[in-house]
Amino acid sequence: MKETGYLPEGSLIGTYENETYLSSVKMLEKAMREERILESVAASCRGESMELTVKLGCAVGIIPRKEAAMEKDGEDGPRDIAVITRVGRPVSFVVTDIKEENGVCVAYLSRRRAQELCRKNYISRLRPGDIIPAAVTHLDSFGAFVDIGCGTVSLLSVDCISVSRISHPGDRLKKGDLINAVVKSVDRESGRIYMSLRELLGTWEENAASFEIGSTVVGCVRSIEDYGIFVELTPNLAGLAEKRDGISVGDLCAVYIKNIIRERMKIKLSIIDSYINHREAPPLRYYIDAESTRHIPYWRYSPEGCPKLIESVFDS
Repeated sequence: MKETGYLPEGSLIGTYENETYLSSVKMLEKAMREERILESVAASCRGESMELTVKLGCAVGIIPRKEAAMEKDGEDGPRDIAVITRVGRPVSFVVTDIKEENGVCVAYLSRRRAQELCRKNYISRLRPGDIIPAAVTHLDSFGAFVDIGCGTVSLLSVDCISVSRISHPGDRLKKGDLINAVVKSVDRESGRIYMSLRELLGTWEENAASFEIGSTVVGCVRSIEDYGIFVELTPNLAGLAEKRDGISVGDLCAVYIKNIIRERMKIKLSIIDSYINHREAPPLRYYIDAESTRHIPYWRYSPEGCPKLIESVFDS
């Protein structure tokens, strides 16, 4: 995918190929003939025209308002807020025209065309189970929005971020994170793609293999119920501890592992101490290598023989 440019915005900036095409007007003309997708940073948005100016170095880059993003049904061009919020951020584009205006070389660019090419040649071919790179663009209570190519945004719902229950996507992700994710489903009529992350974070057995009975480790409190406290040990693994006063959701705690019951997918814990969580979420650990595995037909979280089945079926 790197050679096509169909990556989350910002992925091409600094690469040799991208910088070479931006280095001279001659190379920009070559990129225009090839409809090559390039990237740079939007420097400003001009007054009433809502044109984005883009840093090119060899020329003045302009993205007209109508070319700033693909139009949604029933809309005449992108909304103003969609244009303004690109300022200071990477933008994907193709060069559509190069002119000399008042002695200055001006390159006209289209982010919309880059997104159209991305959708036609890449996104339209995705199918459930495909593993692709994504970039977190913003967070909401119900999920994270991720860029899956040239600024095309997809939803990663909170229940698909991990098996371990979290109250907000910010418990696991932050804006700007570059992640790998799995295509959960594709709505061919609307063109919407829905993503999932939990399938890449390991099965119950893979996660439980890092822990042993009798050890004391650090966990994060994810929920407090009448019957006990769920403490997350890893993003796809949580255990249950007895109720204890003075503990809140989100606290870190030292927990003693009393028992690991594979056939019931249970880990019994005892809380030794707790403290307020001031640390950022640790980096995600992937149990599937996205470079060597581009598609998974099926994923089973539960151990064989466990009566509770947690699975994802992609190839039906």
